[in-house]
Amino acid sequence: MRPTARQAGREASHGDIAPGSLRAWAVAIRPRTLWIAAIPVVVATSLAWMQGHAIVPWVVAAAFVASILMQVITNLQNDVGYTARGLENGMRVGLPRATARGWLTAGEVRRAIAVAIGCAVLVGTPLTMLAGPAVAAIGASSVLAALAYMGGPRPIAYTPFGELAVFVFFGLVAVLGTYFLHAGPGGPLVWLAAAATGSHAAAVLVVNNHRDAEHDGRTGRRTFAACFGTVASARLYAVALWMPFAAAAAMAAIAARPGLAAPLLLLPMAWGLQRDFLSTPEGPAFNRILFRTVKLELAFGAALSAGAVLQRLAGQGP
Repeated sequence: MRPTARQAGREASHGDIAPGSLRAWAVAIRPRTLWIAAIPVVVATSLAWMQGHAIVPWVVAAAFVASILMQVITNLQNDVGYTARGLENGMRVGLPRATARGWLTAGEVRRAIAVAIGCAVLVGTPLTMLAGPAVAAIGASSVLAALAYMGGPRPIAYTPFGELAVFVFFGLVAVLGTYFLHAGPGGPLVWLAAAATGSHAAAVLVVNNHRDAEHDGRTGRRTFAACFGTVASARLYAVALWMPFAAAAAMAAIAARPGLAAPLLLLPMAWGLQRDFLSTPEGPAFNRILFRTVKLELAFGAALSAGAVLQRLAGQGP
């Protein structure tokens, strides 16, 4: 199959990456996806403040760094894991992998993963001392999940449960865990916010796996899209895309705080994504849908957090 002009342009844009360079590491770390890890911390912290809990700056900073490190570990493990399993070939239309292109060696990436895990332990230790062993359990399970996504004898990425894992760890665990640091166990409001955040994070992976469904099916990677087809994958994207808006409306109603409905202002953005997801031809064009979905998650989290902060400032907090 001949490369399209867009594919050729993309190859040219990566043609001057030097092995071991900062650009090579950026390919492996994928900084544009790190918002997926940052948003849960912002959302949880804003809700805790709205409800009258004290916010300690160093706790926020440590939670933020720990969450980003989890995403970095996941991305690095994905890069080296794909290459080690021979999944990088001419059929794949996704973003390039640094180890597959020879820009980084597998050993370099694995050492970077070890360093990131060590940093996560250092950051998590004072948080554990503050909030108890539950925080250590959250951190350990998050690291294991990040490594297991594309590591071990049965990677999560080889099953239809990748989206579920993202929903749990980049939604429920991240939001509830951060809230726990500030205020202890969260109630229904926090659970709804966690589910909304996790749903949009899962939607990002839906796009990724929908784009690669044909390639994954040929290489034995049994993602949701590869197992059940792209029609089912499109339906899963719709659920993951729209459920957070229902959750935001429910939060505003349950708490009687209309500011929490601020994300509903983004409904036109979501509608545009839904429309373009269904009309975009198969191939690299889905990379644009992927990053637009990341932007929607960012905007949704920012709107929900802003709504919570405004409620507190308006005297409608605790």
